[in-house]
Order: sequence, then structure tokens, then C-alpha cells
Amino acid sequence: MTGTSGSRGSRVRVLIVDDEPALTELLSVAVTEAGWRPYPAPDGHSALRIARGCVPHAVVLDGMLPDLDGIQVLRRLRYENPRLPVLMLTARDAIEHRLDGLEAGADDYVTKPFSLEEVVLRLRGLLRRAGSEQTPTDDSVRVLGDLVLTGETREVRRAGEPVQLTAKEFDLLTLFLDHPRQVLSKAQILDQVWSSCFDGGGNLVEVYISSLRRKIDRGRAPMIHTVRGMGYALRPVEDAR
Repeated sequence: MTGTSGSRGSRVRVLIVDDEPALTELLSVAVTEAGWRPYPAPDGHSALRIARGCVPHAVVLDGMLPDLDGIQVLRRLRYENPRLPVLMLTARDAIEHRLDGLEAGADDYVTKPFSLEEVVLRLRGLLRRAGSEQTPTDDSVRVLGDLVLTGETREVRRAGEPVQLTAKEFDLLTLFLDHPRQVLSKAQILDQVWSSCFDGGGNLVEVYISSLRRKIDRGRAPMIHTVRGMGYALRPVEDAR
């Protein structure tokens, strides 16, 4: 499950911050079925990067994360967007922990274990109370790991740093982000990025893949992978761990 897993027409963006992959997957499916678009993050630092890129309209936030404490993440999110609806999740049910979260700015609290239906209902209530000003107008944001592409402004960032792409490189990256983890053949890339009328001669795809790699992966863990005899795939770094 990735940040682009929902329908491209989905309007509400929900950031899901939890270090349990199975739970994140379930929450992402529930969010997608509610008609929203999930943006999963496995830890606090990833959550803050993704939040700056996708500008979520609600957050589901685990109180215990492997790097930053959930309360720290909540406070930073609140600093950047004081009106962002935040639903806290925790395995701890002591009243003082709930109070800590609410005092830090959480709008609601759910204790594990919980039902997915309850989470969706509480999120729906938070979004409704946020009002029409929280309704997103840009559904062109795509996120995969620490890579963020904004179609409306044609901006790309990796780990928060801007990446300058040519028009065709941007189109190629958009194609990969629309098909995360999927292996795309040279023929599919030519058809989608250069149109089906292109004769496909030469090594045009290889040249553009190489250029995109230099800009996206330079100095960082690689996301663009060659699958020998099949094509190319864009995968988040955590897939290789």
C-alpha cells in the first residue's frame, strides 16, 4: 500500500502514521474505501516530510513511534497547521496518556485495539467539523516514501529537497508514481510518455531513465530499479529493507 493507492480523483488526503505495517495497510484500505486518499508513514520523521509535501486534511497518528514520540510529531504538525484534524492511536489506555495527547492538540483519541469502522467514523466527524475550508482543491499530489510530486505546480522533492526535472523527466516520474512498485516495460513507457505513434527506435528510454536516476537517486538510497529483461520500477526505500 502506498501513498498513491487511492483513486486519483480522491479529494481528502489522510496521513497515516504507524510503525506496524499490517495495521497501516488495514487503515489505508479503510481510508481508501471511505473515498479518501491514504498517505502512510512508518515513523515520525517520514510523517513530517510527507505532511509538508501532500498537505493532508486529517492525520491518524500512533502515539508510540520508533524515532520521535507521537506527541512530538503532533506538536510539530500543530505548529505548521494549527487547524489540522488529528486522531491519535495508542496501545496505552491510561487517562494521563490521553490527556497528554489532547493537551498537545489531538482532536480525538482511539485506544488499540479498535475497529476500523470506528476510526473512519471519527475521521469523518473531524473532517466534517473542519468545515469546507479544509476541503482540498488539489488532487495532483503523489507521494512514495520520501519522494513527493505535485502535479499542479510541477514540483518534485525528495527528503524535503527540491529536484529540478525537465518536462519529459517530470512526465516519466509521474508515470512511475501512478504505478508504484509496478514493473513498466520500455514499450509501456514509450506509449505513455512519448505517445503510441513514436517509433521506439534508439535508446531514448534508457537515456531518460539514467538522467532521472541521477536526479532522484543521487546521494540517496535508490528508488528507480532495473528489472532485467522486463523494464523499470519505482519502489520506496523501505521495500529493500
